[in-house]
Amino acid sequence: MRKLKIIVMTCMLSFTLSTFAGASVLDSLNTSYKTTRMVKDDYVFVVDSVKGAIGDRGIKINGVNFIGKMLHRTASAVGATKHIYKYGQAYNFCSSTLSRATMEADPHNIAFCPYIITIYELLDEPGNVYITYRKPVVVGNAASKKSLKAIGDLLDGIVKDALE
Repeated sequence: MRKLKIIVMTCMLSFTLSTFAGASVLDSLNTSYKTTRMVKDDYVFVVDSVKGAIGDRGIKINGVNFIGKMLHRTASAVGATKHIYKYGQAYNFCSSTLSRATMEADPHNIAFCPYIITIYELLDEPGNVYITYRKPVVVGNAASKKSLKAIGDLLDGIVKDALE
């Protein structure tokens, strides 16, 4: 009887935790160090929306990394057989105003530049387009913390605007 009671309590606890703590796959993708959003839309449209939201702020994209293509191209060289992404690109850019404030506060904050927003679609989830970025760690003196928070706000705003 005691074993049955433990099994029933375990099942109830598991159901409760899965219902209230893990209702969304995105909940597990968002962490203290990165934010991920998912939208059901056309990949090219989402890319154009993100690029537009960056440009609307007067910021120029410095470069594009074709991560999905690189992984596909190099798979055989590393003995991989699994293909992960249908598309996967990272867009890097900096705000001269925020970067200057960040690096004037602490020259070692150069590590936070460039900012990168990655957009990808998984092969096994067609039509689900993910937008993700690393959150800057808000560290250092007061000026450093203020400017790093502003970078996080910028990234949040770009993604929010792109998804509207």
